[in-house]
Amino acid sequence: MTTHTADRTRPPTTGHTAHAIPETALEELRVTDDAGRPTEPFTAREDGVPQDCVGALLRCCLRDARAGERVALVSYAPLRRWAAGTGAEPGAYDEQGPVFVHAGACGGPDGAAGRYPATGAGALRVLRRYNAQGQIIGGRYLEVPEAAEAAFDAALGEAFADPRTALVHVRAVEYGCFQFEVRPER
Repeated sequence: MTTHTADRTRPPTTGHTAHAIPETALEELRVTDDAGRPTEPFTAREDGVPQDCVGALLRCCLRDARAGERVALVSYAPLRRWAAGTGAEPGAYDEQGPVFVHAGACGGPDGAAGRYPATGAGALRVLRRYNAQGQIIGGRYLEVPEAAEAAFDAALGEAFADPRTALVHVRAVEYGCFQFEVRPER
């Protein structure tokens, strides 16, 4: 895995798009998560009861959770779900982990968070590249600079320069949580 901090003077090289959890997957996750547990919605509160989620990225709409919203913490297996739609067999590379989503339909991303959500300066991210079989073929650590979009454009441009790259998962370094998925622009 390569470690980089993006060059702040370099202009964006491409226009990749962050993808939220697809609506069909969200409908299922709002009933039973990918670990087989029933979903238990709750109201996001500033005091963190029952879960500290205000300000956390909602993977359904790619914006931060707000106090008073009905949300759920679910286990999500993004590579497994992608593989099911493509016929890939990721085997041991299949992972599941916790993500926050709205408890009900929210309309998806509205673009207010920019092209790459949850990427404030200083955020630590890893971009994992997967091939068409669902195997990890590389990764890149990124400490997000002030020019976050340019940094992600450069890192994703590098990832998709490898023709074997079928998709990239962006994860938080601290907890390993899935943030969003990026597919090649075609």
